[in-house]
Amino acid sequence: MELYIIRHGETYWNSARRIQGHSDIELNENGRRLAGKTGEALESTAFDIIYSSPLLRAYETATLIRGHRNIPIIRDDRLKEIGFGICEGNSLDEFSQDSASPSHYFFERPELYVPPEGGESFAQLCARTSEFLKTEIEPKEKELSRVMIVAHGALNKALLCHILKHEIKDFWSGNILKNCSVCIVRLKDGIYEMMEYGKTFYE
Repeated sequence: MELYIIRHGETYWNSARRIQGHSDIELNENGRRLAGKTGEALESTAFDIIYSSPLLRAYETATLIRGHRNIPIIRDDRLKEIGFGICEGNSLDEFSQDSASPSHYFFERPELYVPPEGGESFAQLCARTSEFLKTEIEPKEKELSRVMIVAHGALNKALLCHILKHEIKDFWSGNILKNCSVCIVRLKDGIYEMMEYGKTFYE
């Protein structure tokens, strides 16, 4: 089985560097363009099924990449972005740079990160992404040939933590995933292998 793990296209809040989390923000025109370009590049790549975050920015990306092909899209709550609680809508730069708040460890020291009120920890995020892979993907290794998963920046990194057996301290290892970037992973005999990391089709 091959997995194509794709981050959603750019949103209005991405361009304004605002924290999104569970907030349901739609793609902007550039985001739709990036998703369209990605869809053109993958048009001849056959997929059995697409799993998507239920949030609009990911689901719209999934539909744009799918195009006119008859591929089912299943929305799964476990693929929502990490929640930031009361900080959603705030400036991302202020959130990550305020040394007086334990939340500023989000990127630099994820193992020390303390979520804001109503938010999720990295452990909670990794638990639900691992459950998704263990219950939805791994049992279908022999049944499905190629699966697309369209979700979010931190969410996709959490999937990769399970795939690469990373600890939370290594959560952000490698480059930050760009909008509509694609990670291609092979699952064979229960073993994951990274084939390509963060590939984009629009540059």
